Amino acid sequence: MNEFDLAVIGLGYVGMPLAKEATGAGLRVVGLDVDAGKVDALNAGQSYIDDLTDADLDQMLKNGFTATFDEAVLARADTIVICVPTPLDDDHRPDLSAVEGATKAVSRHLTAGTLVVLESTTWPGTTDEVARPLLESSGLVAGRDFHLAFSPERIDPGNPKFGLRNTPKVVGGYTPACLDRAAAFYARFVEQVVRVSGTREAEMAKLLENTYRHVNIALVNEMAIFCDELGVDLWESIEAAATKPFGFQKFLPGPGVGGHCIPVDPSYLSYTVRKLGYPFRFVELAQEINERMPAYVVARVQRLLNRHRKAVNGARVVLLGVTYKPDIADERETPAVPLARALLELGAELAFVDPYVKDWRVDGKQVPREDDLAEAVAAADITVLLQQHSVFDLATIEERAGLVLDTRGVLAEGERVERL
Repeated sequence: MNEFDLAVIGLGYVGMPLAKEATGAGLRVVGLDVDAGKVDALNAGQSYIDDLTDADLDQMLKNGFTATFDEAVLARADTIVICVPTPLDDDHRPDLSAVEGATKAVSRHLTAGTLVVLESTTWPGTTDEVARPLLESSGLVAGRDFHLAFSPERIDPGNPKFGLRNTPKVVGGYTPACLDRAAAFYARFVEQVVRVSGTREAEMAKLLENTYRHVNIALVNEMAIFCDELGVDLWESIEAAATKPFGFQKFLPGPGVGGHCIPVDPSYLSYTVRKLGYPFRFVELAQEINERMPAYVVARVQRLLNRHRKAVNGARVVLLGVTYKPDIADERETPAVPLARALLELGAELAFVDPYVKDWRVDGKQVPREDDLAEAVAAADITVLLQQHSVFDLATIEERAGLVLDTRGVLAEGERVERL
């Protein structure tokens, strides 16, 4: 018997919830990361993950969890799950360097009988065409000497209802035996395992989920632009449409998309399609619409200030909420960054209010942080509500602020308040 039931590679927003659930189910878990700072923090009981409190981590440590940057532990684990980032490069192409690095580390320590699972989001074929050859460079053969599978992560940071345990887990194996082994592993701590016929189907499932959201968000974002010109309250129309009990799912416009999935995953699918020789028009159009939303918000700020005989240059602009979603500290791909960049280029005096972000920089330039919401909005020439954190007192914003652009549709419109 090996020393560990599970080794998790990548101790971030995906790896740590996995380690938490597995540890809670009685599995012996070790976490591996190349960032020594993360390793030291975890072993000291200090969590840097929104969905993992220090108390959660303390319980994990009591149950035997440990973190390390020594890849030799991989040889002592029955199952290895790779949960490393898969970002885009500067040209919006998939960057699999972290996946390749992690897979090479596994190969150096791979032993017969091990289950290796890739959870990092990627293009269909990655498990078979990229991970498998690297793993087999060890001399062991997938499906014969070790098991190989793909299971897409479905972590939604800050979601109080659905976590790893009660979110169905899609699993695809390189062979039927690989699928059986992976499904049995996840069934130890996940309530429902959804089997698919292969790794490509599992990889595509994740891209389909987020491309669906990406395209529908782009739809309502574009509708928000022309509904403003038509004088139509799109927010009211959306709520009316949502009363239909079938055939409609509510999506809301906003200042842009952010996070670890929607701005990135559809580009992996588009990349795959382009390898076939033609563009994925839906995805690329949605990307174009969603990426231009920060600029559209800036244009609306300019218009609102102009109506009150003010210029953006020299205006005090306060941004409320600079994370990519409410009630978490996650700033990955937040649309607040390109929006702030544009305002700064126009000469705005920028500040922000966000209880989850203590220090915020745009292109290396520190943006002043305001602690008092009422004082901040009262002193601003215009307030832009970017993220509706639940701690924000909406009544205070409506009463104390001068001009307000509400990109989330949660404030009552009036002479001083406009919705996106």
